[in-house]
Amino acid sequence: MARTKSDSESTGDAAPKEKKQRWYHNVRDAYKLTRQVYPSITWLLIGTFVLVMGAALAIGFAWGHPIYMSFFGLLLSVTLMMVILAVQVRKASYKQIDGRPGAVGAVLGQIRRGWNLEEEPVAVNPRTQDVVFRMIGRPGIVLISEGPSHRVNRMLNDEKRKVSRVAPNVPVHLVQYGNDDGQVPIGKLIRTVQRLPKRLTSAEVAQVAKRMQALGSAKLPVPKGVDPMRARPDRKALKGR
Repeated sequence: MARTKSDSESTGDAAPKEKKQRWYHNVRDAYKLTRQVYPSITWLLIGTFVLVMGAALAIGFAWGHPIYMSFFGLLLSVTLMMVILAVQVRKASYKQIDGRPGAVGAVLGQIRRGWNLEEEPVAVNPRTQDVVFRMIGRPGIVLISEGPSHRVNRMLNDEKRKVSRVAPNVPVHLVQYGNDDGQVPIGKLIRTVQRLPKRLTSAEVAQVAKRMQALGSAKLPVPKGVDPMRARPDRKALKGR
């Protein structure tokens, strides 16, 4: 039976299936990303492998089980190399976005569980592009600023007054992201927020989040073709997978 023109066209226009990325592709991408920022990562990984395998073989010959210990050393060395790579790729990812507009949103987006994070900044200085982000979690309301300390102090205090009027009995924490004295560097931002003392229940967090919706958010002026608010570290790369 002859095939119709429509059948042939539909067959020819069928898009090829996208190949699924394997785990070793993620490891390769994580290594390439890390090497761009930390070129010494290659020697660090090689040194880890040689050191662990050497120790395992030495113990194996001393115990009379070199083959068994070589397998054990291989597994242990690969595991340690993956751990080192995961730590270094996280640092490399943070270093690449450090100082860019939207860095706070990119980093804090990794800890969404248990937190309500506004996608857009709640306050923006159009001239300097200093911004303030808002998070709501069990510690209460957390306001995180981007910008030099002498410029963001007023923005943080203004936002604190706004949220205190809407939720007067909720604790408000002020955190400054940056590299000035008294500010929190990007690598310690998540740890700083997570270590804040918990004051609210999960139900109270949801109620406060609904109240905060009335305040809305501010729009960050962004040049055409650039969307730094969507700059996100590769989650798979951060996990070393």
